[in-house]
Amino acid sequence: MKTSVMLFFLAILLAESCNSNKSNEEALYGPTWELEYISGPRIAFEGLFPNKKPQIAFNKESGEVFGTDSCNGYTADYKLEGNSISFGEPGPTTMMFCGGSERQFLEMMKKIDGYALEDGKLNLLIGEIPMMRFKKVEP
Repeated sequence: MKTSVMLFFLAILLAESCNSNKSNEEALYGPTWELEYISGPRIAFEGLFPNKKPQIAFNKESGEVFGTDSCNGYTADYKLEGNSISFGEPGPTTMMFCGGSERQFLEMMKKIDGYALEDGKLNLLIGEIPMMRFKKVEP
């Protein structure tokens, strides 16, 4: 009896953990996410992106992300597996030069291997370390 009760609760726990991964994935779709933190550059965030912040949006059907690197528009393929994510090479972007910080954003995206959603924020990770943090914005 105890074994069957434990197996029952284990099955529920396993089902819930699968659902939480699915709901995390579903939360990516819909909003536009605006960068509010990036790790690495030795320049203050506001100095890197004084006028316009990079943005990203996920298209589930096409398997692409699109947005702005703060200066130019971009698109890239992405691949999700659980909490792992990888981005392909950004496709054609407009080629305006706005100071160089836009390249830092796209270069960091290539290194990302995971994501986490916490308190309404999207963290893009390398290993377990948040490298970029985004907030939801209205279109």
